Amino acid sequence: MTMKIVTGILAALFLAAFATFSLASDEADRFVRMGWANTDFSKVTVPLSEVMSGGPPRDGIPPIDNPQFQPAGADRTLSARDPVVSIEINGDARAYPLRILIWHEIVNDTVGGVPVTVTYCPLCNAAIVFDRMVNGELKDFGTTGLLRNSDLIMYDRQSESWWQQFTGKAIAGSNVGSSLKFLPARLESWAEFSMRFPDGKVLVPNNANMRNYGRNPYVGYDSAAAPFLYRGKMPEGISPMARVVVYRLDDKVTAIALSMLTKSEELMHGDVIIKWKSGQASALDQAEIAKSRDVGSITVQKKNSDGQYKDIPYDVTFAFVVEAFEPGTKIQK
Repeated sequence: MTMKIVTGILAALFLAAFATFSLASDEADRFVRMGWANTDFSKVTVPLSEVMSGGPPRDGIPPIDNPQFQPAGADRTLSARDPVVSIEINGDARAYPLRILIWHEIVNDTVGGVPVTVTYCPLCNAAIVFDRMVNGELKDFGTTGLLRNSDLIMYDRQSESWWQQFTGKAIAGSNVGSSLKFLPARLESWAEFSMRFPDGKVLVPNNANMRNYGRNPYVGYDSAAAPFLYRGKMPEGISPMARVVVYRLDDKVTAIALSMLTKSEELMHGDVIIKWKSGQASALDQAEIAKSRDVGSITVQKKNSDGQYKDIPYDVTFAFVVEAFEPGTKIQK
């Protein structure tokens, strides 16, 4: 190879690297101008070109930082079919209705002495609970107003790092390399929660007039032909908006189409048992959540060393989300 050719190749590589750096720098500058000057964009794990505005500004979808609760038995607003995210830690059982979460997306709370953040991304139907302790530091989270693959990007107020809600991983900022711990939680009907925990608590609005709680601002979304604000690859052999149960064990992701479970109602995967039961309304169907179609409730449990089945973290999301964030994962149909 002649020196001239080698020089040409090196020049081309330099120009390509410079162009990539310049593009990344331009993207970072764009977000700095949007108010993210305190986010360390020298540390990123995804192309910033994949990040797009969801419409509202930072905390324009306001997280709940001082959640208010009432006894489950005192509630008079929820229907039996209303969907709730439920969590129980050290005997402290709490339900977070999607009729509230759909308007706020994040609740920073402490349950049974454990600091948690309860999250819900309507565009991905992803309801996930995380531990708020990261490397010994207590975090509280807000909404960036930004999306990646149609999924909520959260930020922590301590470092202003960005976190991908579906994966729990920091994607930009000084916390890159860190992941949030998933906590076992259920997406179930209000009737199921109140039967399991009659002495439990349920989240109520801090201001009942702040939003039109009980109404769905995404009418018909989960029966749409395609997701909103999504530019990625669509899954093959299944509707992008089909519901899929996702759980993670030992860094392995398992995805099962909900349609499989509605037929069999119970599946065994080694020492993991997945069950489906009718009676939960979709939060993304009709204008009034309580009148939406039945999508049922899921439990995912793993047999432990003493032979008892215990809840493990899972999610009921859409097929396009699995393709976007876990592209090597085959959805079992």
